[in-house]
Amino acid sequence: MKVLVIGGGAREHALCRSLSLDPDVSALYCAPGNAGIAEVAELRPVDALDGDAVAALATELGAGLVVVGPEAPLVAGVADAVRAAGIPVFGPSAEAAQLEGSKAFAKDVMAAAGVPTARSYVCTTPEEVDAALDAFGAPYVVKDDGLAAGKGVVVTEDLAAARAHALGCDRVVIEEYLDGPEVSLFAITDGVTVVPLQPAQDFKRALDGDQGPNTGGMGAYSPLPWADPKLVDEVMELVLQPTVDELRRRGTPFSGLLYAGLAITSRGTRVIEFNARFGDPETQVVLARLRTPLASVLLNAANGTLDTGAPLVWREDAAVTVVIASHNYPETPRTGDPIEGLAEVAAEDAPDAYVLHAGTRREGDAIVSAGGRVLSVTATGSDLAQAREKAYKAVARIRLDGSQHRTDIAAKAAGHS
Repeated sequence: MKVLVIGGGAREHALCRSLSLDPDVSALYCAPGNAGIAEVAELRPVDALDGDAVAALATELGAGLVVVGPEAPLVAGVADAVRAAGIPVFGPSAEAAQLEGSKAFAKDVMAAAGVPTARSYVCTTPEEVDAALDAFGAPYVVKDDGLAAGKGVVVTEDLAAARAHALGCDRVVIEEYLDGPEVSLFAITDGVTVVPLQPAQDFKRALDGDQGPNTGGMGAYSPLPWADPKLVDEVMELVLQPTVDELRRRGTPFSGLLYAGLAITSRGTRVIEFNARFGDPETQVVLARLRTPLASVLLNAANGTLDTGAPLVWREDAAVTVVIASHNYPETPRTGDPIEGLAEVAAEDAPDAYVLHAGTRREGDAIVSAGGRVLSVTATGSDLAQAREKAYKAVARIRLDGSQHRTDIAAKAAGHS
């Protein structure tokens, strides 16, 4: 089977890495890709937001499966265009992708499906914003209704900062703060059957100790030794299956990857947000632990035959991912800095640790930074402590001027494992 992956970040590199190891994949392409993905897939240029262009490329390549990685192409309807061309595609329709594209839409679906989530208000005027902030009090949680590349959420004790963020958006969702640890749970679905993956936890704040601004994610780990063993079954029953059933009832079936961001609160599990695609950096650790070949699972979801597949098989190993970000990320990240040490990681740390590229590009013989989050270093080990040690050992080999990374990824959880 020929597979075409759309996107060019660390998530797509993780997907391509897994697909490249699948014996059923005869040819692997990525568009537009990045410098690291080029090592495992053939890169093709494409405007990832242009559905007709993506469908034409998939047709030209004779792709038997297209995997749409990022959220923006999904919300733009790229999966719809590929489906219209008669090619199986892993990724929801534009209408179903509004589960991520609009926080207000997601709240409406959850209310109809009886899914537990934070109480919230949708606001479009300064008066509504002020009333909602006053109703909930600090800490304030303010979410841009639309896509914001992981940076549309502000959680703050500062009323002025919360109000400023809200007034800078056309429409916002202001909601109650949810206490307790956060968990990310992915599920693959064909619109009827739902197959959960292993849970992970990511780290949104830029700095150690969960300080600093929100980011797209600075690291992740899996499994969660502190979590209730019944957590996945509970989330399947209360969140994932009801959401998929509600979207199908509305005539907008969701086929692809459904991501639930959860808070394990003192009052029970609550949904923080939904995403309509694999989350980054959780994808890196979850796929590192998946033993089942990936392509057939994604194809079954695309074809509506997910119920025919065998149960997923997981490695016992733990996995940890540490993100290396560029100077001054997430505010005004600097790009164009050369990256050194990648060959050393490949020579000294593989296969237990490896580098996945996010914001990189090739300039001649050099690889340079081309985004805020530049690289993800992923490592596996017999437990979280060993996986952490291997990940940070590999991180130390990489040299990128002015770069930053958190030093506490999975540190607390490693004490439980």
